[in-house]
Amino acid sequence: MSVQTGPWGNEMRANIDAAPKVIHRLWHQAILGVLRTVLCLGCLVCTALFPSDLRAASPQDLIRQGDLTINTSVIAGGSVVPGQKIGLRIELATTRWFTGGTRIEIPEVPGLVILQTEQFASNASEVRAGQTWVIQRWTLDVFPQQAQSFTVGPIPVQVSVNAGGSDSAKGQVFAPAVNFTAAIPDALSDGVADGETWVASPTFAVEQSFDRNLDGLSVGDAVERTVRFEANDVLAMMLPALNDQGAAGVTAYPSPPVLDNRNNRGTQTARRTEVISYVVQVAGTWTLPAQRFHWWDTQSQALKAVELGAITFTVVASEGETSDGQSAFTPSPKALLLTLLALIVAGISVFLLRKLPKPPYPWFRAAWDRLHRALSVALNPVLPDTINPRMPPTESKTRKR
Repeated sequence: MSVQTGPWGNEMRANIDAAPKVIHRLWHQAILGVLRTVLCLGCLVCTALFPSDLRAASPQDLIRQGDLTINTSVIAGGSVVPGQKIGLRIELATTRWFTGGTRIEIPEVPGLVILQTEQFASNASEVRAGQTWVIQRWTLDVFPQQAQSFTVGPIPVQVSVNAGGSDSAKGQVFAPAVNFTAAIPDALSDGVADGETWVASPTFAVEQSFDRNLDGLSVGDAVERTVRFEANDVLAMMLPALNDQGAAGVTAYPSPPVLDNRNNRGTQTARRTEVISYVVQVAGTWTLPAQRFHWWDTQSQALKAVELGAITFTVVASEGETSDGQSAFTPSPKALLLTLLALIVAGISVFLLRKLPKPPYPWFRAAWDRLHRALSVALNPVLPDTINPRMPPTESKTRKR
């Protein structure tokens, strides 16, 4: 058999020579595919048989292993009344250490105001059964707004705890739910009428001040009154409001209240400041009524009261006004004397102008006549008698020339 020559023969010879290389490459790729499949199956088997050793631990794994605990408790000194502050404590403890910040998701419960006023946890360590535990304690402020039973939780908490070596277990755990009840004791229900409010606090005080002395007030004067409420372990928005409508003859203009909440070394202080401006409209003796504020002392579990006493002051009529606020003009003796002298001088001038002989010179007489006419127009009333009755009518005279 003869071998073909030419372009087609050369191409066939080249394909025959490259066949062993192609077969070798395909065989190599098949072996690699089999090895990859075996490795993947081995990883899956190892993951199923030894999951805790081959994947990163989660906070739930640490809880199951006993290396992480989370508890919830209620801090209240006795019975709880609506408006009273109680503490909701969340405690995290681990045999490892915390590798990141802890974040608490505040739950929403109808009838409760829940706040996180502390930015940092209370850190501690203690030995349990011969093993050292690192502890974080977080406290939430809870204010019940009505008398009923409440359930708070479970509360989501984001944590980051060492999982061994340089790994961290990050994720969400849940603080257990807790229950408590807010109730109104008999002493509080009997002492406070329906529709009235109270402050539940260990301390409560009310003070007031005026920007000026209330003695010697006159009609039109303005007085500024400042009333300040202050209590511990409450929010400023829970402090009572001043019900001030002024008094008869005195108009009140209240300004928006100023609310202030402060936390100093665990002591929470609330303050509400109200400023009222009074404008005296009518002279007389007026009284700003007394106001009484109820306070439930959470330490002694007793109902108390703080009172702003009634304020009575006298307002005199200002110059030019009567006691009922109407304007009344009373001239002074000096003004009467000056008016009398002016009338006498004017009368003498008119008399002299009419009785003295006329000057002989024509130019002087013409000027004299013009002056006389101007004085007559100024002294005679322009308005009718019914409008200006104090001036008698003047009879017109005809001068003979």
